[in-house]
Amino acid sequence: MRNKKKKCIYVVLLTLAIIAFSSIVVSAAPTTVDIPNVNIDIGGAGTSNDYVSNIKLLIFFTILSLLPSILIMVTSFTRIVIVFSFLKNAMGVTQSVPNQILVGLALFLSLFIMAPVFTEMNDKAIQPYLNNTMTQADALQVGGKPLKEFMLKQTREKDLQLFVEISKINTENLTAEIDLPLYIIIPAFSISELKTAFQIGFLIYLPFLIIDIVVGSILMSMGMFMLPPVMVSLPFKLLLFVMVDGWYLLVKSLIMSFS
Repeated sequence: MRNKKKKCIYVVLLTLAIIAFSSIVVSAAPTTVDIPNVNIDIGGAGTSNDYVSNIKLLIFFTILSLLPSILIMVTSFTRIVIVFSFLKNAMGVTQSVPNQILVGLALFLSLFIMAPVFTEMNDKAIQPYLNNTMTQADALQVGGKPLKEFMLKQTREKDLQLFVEISKINTENLTAEIDLPLYIIIPAFSISELKTAFQIGFLIYLPFLIIDIVVGSILMSMGMFMLPPVMVSLPFKLLLFVMVDGWYLLVKSLIMSFS
């Protein structure tokens, strides 16, 4: 009994000692730590030149976000991609030719056609502006002239006159059509491109439509009503397109239409 009592006393004393030691450690005052000052400087713009560089970077990313719309509306991309779409539907190969291939081809053809315009814009406006030899307003005015000249060459007078009359702009002080603002030239150029693309698409449709009519008439005369004429005419369409070297003729015609 005494041994058990001694063991219980030892256990109680040991427990009290552990609790006392833990309370001392927990209640100890925390040591003071010097927290460094955090200074976050975005861009590091300290001088006027740094602020100008940041503004140029902001303008660049803004233009980059609008690049798809600019590419579609002010270049040759619209005409080319619509003509390719007409060709695809006329041949009946909607599943055989992926849209990504046609869009990619239209994109690089547009870059090829617009290369002289972009080069002139870069030499006369972009590079002088980046070298701080031209102001932003002058760069926009000088850089827009080659693009305006390209669009006005492809724009019909009727379409351009439509937007000039609707906008009620004062044309007395304008010495030439190139002095018109872009918000008038761009929509006129767009609807002119749509009409030209539809005209080219109609001419592309004619030979393939004739093949469909001939094949359909032959199948009806043979009593083969259950056989789809499109299935039979597709090989003849492909044969005709390959024999005349259709891609070469089509791409050449599209490029020459902008010259």
